[in-house]
Amino acid sequence: IQPSVQEALVEGRPVVALESTVITHGMAYPQNLSMAREVEEIVTTNGAVPATVGILRGRIHIGLTDEELQFLAGSKNVVKVSRRDLPYVLSQGLSGGTTVSGTMIAAHKAGIPVFVTGGIGGVHRGGENTLDVSADLTELGRTPVAVVSAGVKSILDIGRTLEYLETQGVCVAAFGESREFPAFFSRRSGFQAPYHVHNEEEAAELIASTLGLGLSSGVLIAVPCPQERAASGQVIEEAIQQALSEARSKGITGKELTPFLLQKINELTDGKSLDSNIALIQNNARVGSCIAVALSKLQKDAKKGRLPPREDVTPPQPVVIGGINVDFIAKAQHSVILSGGQTNAGRMRRSFGGVGRNLADCLSRLGPTPLFLSAMGKDEHSESILHYCHHMDMRAVLQLEGKSTATYCAVITSAGELSVGLGDMDIHQEITEQYVCMPSDLFKENLFQAPLVCIDGNVPLSTIQYVCQLAREHQLAVCYEPTDENKASKPFLSDSWKALTYISPNLQELRAINRTLGNPIPAGIEYS
Repeated sequence: IQPSVQEALVEGRPVVALESTVITHGMAYPQNLSMAREVEEIVTTNGAVPATVGILRGRIHIGLTDEELQFLAGSKNVVKVSRRDLPYVLSQGLSGGTTVSGTMIAAHKAGIPVFVTGGIGGVHRGGENTLDVSADLTELGRTPVAVVSAGVKSILDIGRTLEYLETQGVCVAAFGESREFPAFFSRRSGFQAPYHVHNEEEAAELIASTLGLGLSSGVLIAVPCPQERAASGQVIEEAIQQALSEARSKGITGKELTPFLLQKINELTDGKSLDSNIALIQNNARVGSCIAVALSKLQKDAKKGRLPPREDVTPPQPVVIGGINVDFIAKAQHSVILSGGQTNAGRMRRSFGGVGRNLADCLSRLGPTPLFLSAMGKDEHSESILHYCHHMDMRAVLQLEGKSTATYCAVITSAGELSVGLGDMDIHQEITEQYVCMPSDLFKENLFQAPLVCIDGNVPLSTIQYVCQLAREHQLAVCYEPTDENKASKPFLSDSWKALTYISPNLQELRAINRTLGNPIPAGIEYS
């Protein structure tokens, strides 16, 4: 998800999803690129954030940079990606433009409720015999996203398409003054939409109602092409019949049919259909953005009504239980380290580590500052650690008189290979179950409400088993970081491991865990 889109979603600002098949398969270069840029500009001008969806080298992108738009617009061998195509295209690392169906899936997974397109697919003419029905229709029946379009493409069987949408349980509403269901290039299709919304606010209310019911189906808002840019229905129909006849004679079917028909109709109408196509996409972008803005306001107002005042709400903290170390790294200048008491030339540096401390540090920098439970001595290292970890919640860390802060010294060769490692880690044994469940329940409540508890392998076995027991009793999500090959198996010496949600072993640690559980080691895994 592009950062600007992600930021808008987090802040609850309106976002509009846009498809990319119109770029890759709907228009020729460079018209497709200028159209895509114009549509994004219209969305921005009307107060929303554009999120064009596309597949680039096997990854779904929600929100494209200008370079990415240029890549899709100028590429020849990109795929038209619907629901059925997504697994293959992603697994093969291919690029493609997402159809209405493909874009709806991405928008829903990202939490974008409004999606603007030109026109959706539908039941093809003769579809009662060929069963050529667009996946857009079934997607509308199974994915809760509002699609703003100029109805369905007029090359399709509009009556049967509306019947199929009814079967799929899709709420269809015409937008504006008339209940007439639009026919893409033309404002009139001869069919009435089941429902009618007069403006953006009514459309937003309809979408909010659908999402609130949790029906898992979408909404189709059908917006007619602007009067001054709409094509004549008779001219378009004659061109459609000629294009269909040519498609049949050439044996063109499936996903190639729609791009062929649109291109042919554009030729037969001397560009009038393309002019209408661009106009309706631009108009839909304007209307869809205004609907997204109205929906965002509705959702914010609803939240204000439901939630207690902000100052009363303190989100629960994650909890990290694990070791703090002071690390001394000595790197020799020469390839051979002399033994026998000689002084080897080298470089020394001090850093602050410990697996638990590292986890708590990372979580603090990511945002949800965790409560950190650990132990260190009251010695020459403790003040330096507290100063270095000033951005962390260290109020629960034990400082013990007469104990040494955990230290680790590594001597490495000039090539970076570990020659010898020495550790004074005894203080980690003070991270006991009695400390985790502190007297006067000072931090017990934090633990029971934590959205995530991280624990590392430095912690005593009895403490790990106790945390796993609490996890079972209070349905806590626990992440275990195995730390090293010798400590990895601690939760697996009993049934404690069954309470773990996440674990992050390297290959050696995973093999040690496997051995502890009595499972065979798969052949060749040491080379994996």
